[in-house]
Amino acid sequence: MLHTTVLSLGGSIISPKEVDIPFLTQFVAAMGRYLTEHEHTRLIIVTGGGSPARVYQQAYKEICDDPVDEQLDLIGIAATRLNGSLLRALFDSYCDTELVTDPTADFEFNSRVLIASGWKPGFSSDTDAVYLAKRFHSPLIINLSNVKKVYSADPNIDPNATPIDMVSWVDFRKLVGDTWKPGANLPFDPIASKEAQQSSLRVICTDGRDIENLMAILRGDHFEGTVIG
Repeated sequence: MLHTTVLSLGGSIISPKEVDIPFLTQFVAAMGRYLTEHEHTRLIIVTGGGSPARVYQQAYKEICDDPVDEQLDLIGIAATRLNGSLLRALFDSYCDTELVTDPTADFEFNSRVLIASGWKPGFSSDTDAVYLAKRFHSPLIINLSNVKKVYSADPNIDPNATPIDMVSWVDFRKLVGDTWKPGANLPFDPIASKEAQQSSLRVICTDGRDIENLMAILRGDHFEGTVIG
């Protein structure tokens, strides 16, 4: 049986302002090496929305007198699917399943890589990652964003915020709350956090742009990041 690891690949590093071609080139090559060196492993990669989501959501909010959260989410989901389509094409030689847009749908995962995106309004693609981790029996989700660790508060607002190495789900959920807001800048979304806690999943939050650090996590070596759960 293949060991499955789920990567929640933040849109902030796929497309921070535009598609980050140097990063994706390194990421695809590194994951290819990992799969070659570890033949009993497979990866699920779930894509976030990034710049396309922010730009189009902002346009909607500026044009619409009374923007609706559900519509903002649908715009964000479309952006995750655009990014997901790119990743699906880049991993084509490892993946024989079409882009997964519903983690509960009937599909086969018989290859080395599965690419998924956003599903429906009410949460971010982090929640899709949790559903897929549960479905394919992965105890770990590696949450890749543009920050190295979770902080005790938003460091952009609180100068006294400090990085956290390990945190329980109870304490982490106090930081992120219980309510999802479209476009929220959180290390792991509140709905995903609740689902992950209930399923006793472990999440590692780290800077996905540091490829060597990501490889260390995949190998089970010492790494920089925050362990939740």
